[in-house]
Amino acid sequence: MSKIKTRSRAPLIPLNGPLRHLADTTMITVGSLITALAFNLFLLPNRIASGGVSGLSVLAESWLRAEPAFTQWALNIPLFILGVFILGRNYGLRSLLGSIVLPLFIYLTKDGPVPTANPLLASIYGGIGVGLGLGLVFRGRGSTGGLTILAQIIQKVTGLSFSMSVVLLDGTVITLAAFVLGMEQAMYALIGLFVTGRVIDALEVGFSYTKVAYIISDHTEAISEAILNDLDRGLTKLEAQGGYTGDSRTVLMVAVGQNETSRLKAIVRSVDPGAFVIISDAHEVLGKGFKREA
Repeated sequence: MSKIKTRSRAPLIPLNGPLRHLADTTMITVGSLITALAFNLFLLPNRIASGGVSGLSVLAESWLRAEPAFTQWALNIPLFILGVFILGRNYGLRSLLGSIVLPLFIYLTKDGPVPTANPLLASIYGGIGVGLGLGLVFRGRGSTGGLTILAQIIQKVTGLSFSMSVVLLDGTVITLAAFVLGMEQAMYALIGLFVTGRVIDALEVGFSYTKVAYIISDHTEAISEAILNDLDRGLTKLEAQGGYTGDSRTVLMVAVGQNETSRLKAIVRSVDPGAFVIISDAHEVLGKGFKREA
């Protein structure tokens, strides 16, 4: 049973066809540029090999004096071919753009100024920059190739989860960093890798500016009317059963903006001061009255 009322908003024009392709290409390109800048400004000068092919290129530069962009191309190209062969043409094509332009941007921006020689700051800000860049690439339904493709291959061949495959590969890179660059540099690389992961997660699932509330009360009809009319938010009625009494009851679920939380609590309290209310973060809400996915 549900009753939904939402604020009217002007319809958004969905991105599809050529527009979707253009938006994806733009995000992959811009994301690759941001990743390259973070790599050249923070990670490479401070010898922070925080996983992936970029981390391997830092090790190659420190050990063999190899140009990082060339190292990344040398690793990305065979991995791309292998990915097309094992994972299929569609997946490989989505990785082609990032596999090419990221090393290109790294090569073109290699002579930029170095903001800091502090490895802790470099690992944090480098991790933020790489996370922002990769997050945009992923939002564009793309990939920068490299060990991401290898992780997909390991997942398909061995049955390991993708996340575990990534952990194993990045862990191998950081272990190599401990031998080539020293244990302290490997510890900084772990910090950078952690920050990168957190930033990517934030971009993937969104920042928590929305709350979802579950309201249990003996006066659900009155609370429903108050929320619909006074707060102008939609709600859903969920049929539930009391765990102790076994009685059937209605639970109200409503999503609100962060600035509407206090108003919602005041409305519920005014109708039923004894209502049981659970309010938690909702990382992203899509649909009428909230963000609509393009």
